[in-house]
Amino acid sequence: MTSPRPRPAPAPAAPSDAAPAGRANVAVECGWGRLIFGQTFRDPADLVDTLLQEQPGRRDVAFYVAEPHVVLALAPTELFLDPSHAFRLALADLDEGPPPHGVRVRGIRGPADIGEINRICLARRMVQIDPASAWPAAGDSLLTYLVAEDAGTGAILGAATGVDHVAAFDDPENAASLWSLAVDPQSPHPGVGEGLVRALAAHFRARGRAFMDLSVMHDNTQAIALYDKLGFTRLPTFTIKTKNSFNEKLYIGPSPEAALNPYARILTDEARRRGITVEVVDEPTSLFRLSHGGRSFVCRESLTSATSAAAMTICDDKALTRRLLAGADLRVPDQATVTDDEAARAFLDRYGAVVVKPARGEQGRGIAVNLTTPEEVTAAVAEARRVCDTVLLEEFVEGEDLRVIVIDFKVVAAAIRRPAQVAGDGRHTVRELIERQSRRRAAATGGESRIPLDDETARCVTRAGRSLDDVLPAGETLLVRRTANLHTGGTIHDVTDAVHPDIVAACVKAARVIDIPVVGLDLMVPDVRGPAHWFIEANERPGLANHEPQPTAERFIDMLFPQTIAAARIRRH
Repeated sequence: MTSPRPRPAPAPAAPSDAAPAGRANVAVECGWGRLIFGQTFRDPADLVDTLLQEQPGRRDVAFYVAEPHVVLALAPTELFLDPSHAFRLALADLDEGPPPHGVRVRGIRGPADIGEINRICLARRMVQIDPASAWPAAGDSLLTYLVAEDAGTGAILGAATGVDHVAAFDDPENAASLWSLAVDPQSPHPGVGEGLVRALAAHFRARGRAFMDLSVMHDNTQAIALYDKLGFTRLPTFTIKTKNSFNEKLYIGPSPEAALNPYARILTDEARRRGITVEVVDEPTSLFRLSHGGRSFVCRESLTSATSAAAMTICDDKALTRRLLAGADLRVPDQATVTDDEAARAFLDRYGAVVVKPARGEQGRGIAVNLTTPEEVTAAVAEARRVCDTVLLEEFVEGEDLRVIVIDFKVVAAAIRRPAQVAGDGRHTVRELIERQSRRRAAATGGESRIPLDDETARCVTRAGRSLDDVLPAGETLLVRRTANLHTGGTIHDVTDAVHPDIVAACVKAARVIDIPVVGLDLMVPDVRGPAHWFIEANERPGLANHEPQPTAERFIDMLFPQTIAAARIRRH
């Protein structure tokens, strides 16, 4: 698709050219905070006063500030210049384009939609919407909330907020703006964000608006590429916000641990917030030391010097993990070490479907699931031996893959992990869809999640009756991996509040059997709300960043430095 050639956008009105009398000093409540229209303020002191009235838990934005240096000079310790760019789309030039395959965009219908929007906002570390602000009075055209949903399942995949400037203050430029664009990082469909932007632009064009503006962080290269593609042009205006804990990373500069991976950085960020000294010991392995009040711990992500060598040995050896948990009367699937083809065939005959895995390894490498033929088992054993010489056969257990995080012998987070899948669009091959989905997963996880195009992926595609070079019909979903590990493209869905008490108790017991202070336990469960479960393995270095917004980093630092708990609670409030 060729984007229309953008035409030059007019500059925004300066503060001295304020809106008509009676519509000055305008601030619109958007649910996540107030959108403050800088061009409606004649006196910079009034704009400062408005910004400093920000309520707890809200995030106000002063947009269209033409002279930010004047505003900041009045409150340099309370306000900061947001490092974002402003963009404008001339709606007359909008190329509506085709809607994304498998996705439809609509307005919000009820509280359930707001709940789903807030789930996505939490996953994207954005402020949630206050439901009371999402239901304007009848005939009120000020705010528009759109959601994108899966056309097949109805699952909410993304959301956007629109503000009509004419309704807000009789905007002489006849503009509108887009805010809070958020797409579920687990979405299986491409183009969700683009579909929302196009739909909101079409909505405002139908109202007769001339422009749609937005603000985007300067380093959000994916979003900026999208806006360039759609014909947006840079707008010479600025944004000012109030300094608070939520915005802190935008005005304190990069931390000395900026090069650490996301699993380490979530912990060092929490430590720094509490005044704990952070020292990077080795950047390539994300090894760091935390020190405070005479206590010091060396950590590699969530693995710390508080974890004993014995506990690490238990987690490293999957057969040993299983034996100890079984000895404590915890439920585990049957397992055997591969000795020869005949023994492997006998094990397969006994259970009908098996899992092949290396006895040692992580991140799902070398694991093949739900194998039902001797030929599949033989090939999987050869692949697993590339990871570890000792290979295990395990009874295949039907159910969902549940990861439970236990810190200091308390369950802090739980999530269902689902294998990678792609959604057909009738145009791209399975291989192309996997590559596109893999790029999206990598972008959503800081490069931690990708779908490998390897023998296991090819096997899964073949078992589904497809080949990598087939064009997948529009609306058809194809499972391309059997394991649900994040590192092989799996998605993760928080279920902390839904886990059955029996599973919670069993996980605490398992952590005590291993005697490990931080552990990620993998289970298969028919239903997280029911008591049935089977322990599969234990991970001594679980990725805590995968479980946000659950307070995994906070509980991790609480465990290591309990003397900082009170200070942390005061800071968060």
